[in-house]
Amino acid sequence: MDERIEEHARILVEWSTKIKEGDNVVIRASEEAKELVIALKKEVAKKGGKPITIYSSNEANRAYFKNFEGEFETPEHVLAMMEETDVLIGIGSDPNLRAMNDVSGKKLAEYSKAHRPIQEVQLSKRWCGTQHPTNAQAQLAGMSLDEYKDFVYSAVLRDWQEVHDLQEDLKEKLDEGKEVYIKGPDTELTMSIDGMIGVNSDGENNMPSGEVFTAPVIDSVEGEILFDKPLIHQGREINGVKLKFEGGKVVEYSAEQNEEALKDILETDDGAKRLGELGIGTNRGIDIFTKNMLFDEKMGDTIHLALGRSYPRCVGEDREQNESAVHVDMIKDMSEGILKIDDEVIMDNGKFFWEI
Repeated sequence: MDERIEEHARILVEWSTKIKEGDNVVIRASEEAKELVIALKKEVAKKGGKPITIYSSNEANRAYFKNFEGEFETPEHVLAMMEETDVLIGIGSDPNLRAMNDVSGKKLAEYSKAHRPIQEVQLSKRWCGTQHPTNAQAQLAGMSLDEYKDFVYSAVLRDWQEVHDLQEDLKEKLDEGKEVYIKGPDTELTMSIDGMIGVNSDGENNMPSGEVFTAPVIDSVEGEILFDKPLIHQGREINGVKLKFEGGKVVEYSAEQNEEALKDILETDDGAKRLGELGIGTNRGIDIFTKNMLFDEKMGDTIHLALGRSYPRCVGEDREQNESAVHVDMIKDMSEGILKIDDEVIMDNGKFFWEI
């Protein structure tokens, strides 16, 4: 086994999820991640945890969605399992990234609504999403599998305590800040973060990580923004998304590609028309756009905003959380732009205040 896989597993167990004796551990993966699952089970065993593996497949999900007729209900057996789970590790590893392309966006939105109670429980646990290098992801990124492996492990195998320490200054600025201003091509946007809480994302819930994020005050977002990087949602690639906000809500939208899929997202529920996250990528080890949000949103000269659900830990005691069945990240390149917090320059043409 590639020793980098074993190191990846150690980081997930020791740093990301801090597995301890007696923990009930659920690992979700496809057959493509077999080696990482094996390495994880070795590491979980050393800690005295109790792991099970759930098979995950876009093709299997497609078979279900294409043949199911009726209203989705919350699967109580899955909810019960998650309530008894201490740690959840999800491994991106599907061999077919487009298997869900012909599934109705409306159907997927209804499914998300029915599974929301499960999502709420999962987010209350120790959880981490990661990526195992696969041919499918390598092809999407325009790389050979060997090149893609090097890319993945250069982003994952880092000193995460050092990353944490570097990002702490940025978190403090988000904690203390009141107003955010974002300016760039086809973009001028303002939002309040007064009373919200910054999160130093240092590999706990995402591996790799390298971002600091918060939530906007629910009705504060004003202006327009162009997301110049594509997003892949449920197998659909959406390009050239433009959004206009008034009173915190999307009032106009367009997309150069797959606008219908964007419409499906926005119509999921009322919260899907509002922003739940402002994220600032810091990971300079990720310098290639690969159409994988786990990596792309961490790029050091980007920001991302998410339509939908805000994370409870970002929401201050006297602030309202944006509720939604979806959380869809969209990326903006800031190499030609500026981000300010209370008139202090945080990013200027892709460079952070500690780099200027």
